[in-house]
Amino acid sequence: MNAECRLVKRTRRKVEWIFAVLVCLGMLRAASCLGQDTGAEVTLDRVVAIVNGDLILESDVEDEQRFAAFQPFSAAKPMTREQLIDRLIDRTLIVQQMALQPEPPITDSDVDDELASLRKSIPKCAAYHCDTQVGWEKFVADQGFTLKELRERWRLRMTVLRFIEERFRMGIRISQVEIDDYYKATLVPAYQKENAPPPAEATVEDRIQEILLQQQVDKLLDDWLAALRAQGSVRILKPGEEAP
Repeated sequence: MNAECRLVKRTRRKVEWIFAVLVCLGMLRAASCLGQDTGAEVTLDRVVAIVNGDLILESDVEDEQRFAAFQPFSAAKPMTREQLIDRLIDRTLIVQQMALQPEPPITDSDVDDELASLRKSIPKCAAYHCDTQVGWEKFVADQGFTLKELRERWRLRMTVLRFIEERFRMGIRISQVEIDDYYKATLVPAYQKENAPPPAEATVEDRIQEILLQQQVDKLLDDWLAALRAQGSVRILKPGEEAP
């Protein structure tokens, strides 16, 4: 399935979700008919969870797993499939709440600024020479994304983080000592593991601050998400189980 088709916009209302799924299913049925003539094999995308009527697909889980390459310090080890599904459920719940309090969209320039900083903070990027546009495009492509897809995914990530920070970050302060400690104890060893020179701390300080802030916010966020799950309707489908 086309990657852009699979990247379902979480900010749409339930009726738009249903419309999008019907369109995709129609495309898949057409492809299936062609497959019968040519002998080609067609794999249908499967619903893995339903969150207040919004669908999470198997392809969303796969995309989320590949997207982890752009967030190398978010988890100590690769997330399991169940953890990825839980993260997608949480994000869907947050986006549903965001729709009730619309805010101006994140600008292209803001997204580009963050991506420029991101290129300097991914250890595996050093081997690709991500400081060059060719190297960056190659790294992004090897993770299974186009630059356009990455930009829109990162815009959604920034939008979600902005909402979370505005709601929960009151009173949270990240000290320079915490930033220094993270740089020395986490970021530098990660680059050494890749046999690459680490970037200067000043060039990634904002990124480190964001990571540390997110860790603090996560503690407050967990209770809120648990309440949203209890109040709403969240269903995780077992393998082989069909969506209603």
